Amino acid sequence: VAWWLLVDLTETLKSELSGKFERLIVALMYPPYRYEAKELHDAMKGLGTKEGVIIEILASRTKKQLQEIMKAYEEDYGSSLEEDIQADTSGYLERILVCLLQGSRDDVSGFVDPGLALQDAQDLHAAGEKIRGTDEMKFITILCTRSATHLLRVFEEYEKIANKSIEDSIKSETHGSLEEAMLTVVKCTRNLHSYFAERLYYAMKGAGTRDGTLIRNIVSRSEIDLNLIKCHFKKMYDKTLSSMIMEDTSGDYKNALLNLVGSDP
Repeated sequence: VAWWLLVDLTETLKSELSGKFERLIVALMYPPYRYEAKELHDAMKGLGTKEGVIIEILASRTKKQLQEIMKAYEEDYGSSLEEDIQADTSGYLERILVCLLQGSRDDVSGFVDPGLALQDAQDLHAAGEKIRGTDEMKFITILCTRSATHLLRVFEEYEKIANKSIEDSIKSETHGSLEEAMLTVVKCTRNLHSYFAERLYYAMKGAGTRDGTLIRNIVSRSEIDLNLIKCHFKKMYDKTLSSMIMEDTSGDYKNALLNLVGSDP
């Protein structure tokens, strides 16, 4: 179906539906990369920036996926995603987001140089724990340009040197959106499916539901790895994703989410 026909259909649906159900159905109408481009655009337009949305998408996608998202963004909004992020954020957060967008982390060979991993761990320790103040750029460079297999080895070596996890060091050395961005890179490196399970759990836990997070993660992962995410969800929280959706949502919105999620693991 031509994309512009889908746009017309989406506009018609929006006039017929409302609320969270409308948001979910509209999300399902978008081709995957255009949907993620839309989420990024929506996170930056208007007053205030939803940094969490930008961090989640940029830290969890592969280089190829990011390239497709950038292409869709430029086609649909007539501007560069990188330039819009630079205009909308600042400081070290801007640096880490641009670095993630450039997608230097993928290395499918899985080769790890133990010497370089140890050096990176020592550099991170020197940049954070050993001196007053933190050399944020050292953290950003290593987290954003090394492959996942290499970083896992770095995290192991770091723990031996610092006697604490890389996560604990990031929490004690940084704060706010930069801390969230660094921790997200670490979580996605350790286990992408656990990261999405956690995002879904905290979208529903406690008072109120973060429907944007719930919709985005179920829709964007539904044809990729939602079954694996469901398995991790059950292991981590001792309840199924669908049982939590049942408790937390209602009506057509609930039924549509349950249909997307499918049977329990």
